[in-house]
Amino acid sequence: MSEPIEVRVSAVDPKAKIPTKGSIYAAGWDLYAIEDTVVPFRKSVKVRTGIHVAIPNGFEGQVRARSSLGKKGLILPHSIGTIDSDYRGELFVLMTWIGQHDSYTITEGERIAQLLISPIPEVYFTEVGIDDLGVTERGHGGFGSTGKF
Repeated sequence: MSEPIEVRVSAVDPKAKIPTKGSIYAAGWDLYAIEDTVVPFRKSVKVRTGIHVAIPNGFEGQVRARSSLGKKGLILPHSIGTIDSDYRGELFVLMTWIGQHDSYTITEGERIAQLLISPIPEVYFTEVGIDDLGVTERGHGGFGSTGKF
């Protein structure tokens, strides 16, 4: 097992909660809403967490949906949000309500998303001709083409 990665966090609102893990083996750290927020049907709303983080260089923060909220119809419209290591502003969670009622009210202190910290490898792109990309079994097949050979 590798050494733990330090992520510095600052609670800038008295109602803010530092991220917590639901269990020792949980992959994500729970993020909490600091105020009641109404999310209207098919609308996206930025939900405040009241925290700022300093993610180390070489890593990213991934904001992911909580399955318990997704089951109800409260989703992240972009699937996964990325927090870059040089961002120092407040963390917001963009949420959309697609459930059965006119709106969903997030309550102060509610767990609204998960934050994962993931390594980012250093990469570079080299421009080549199409024939220099190599041949694969899948080839040019896109959107739903895997497993159909």
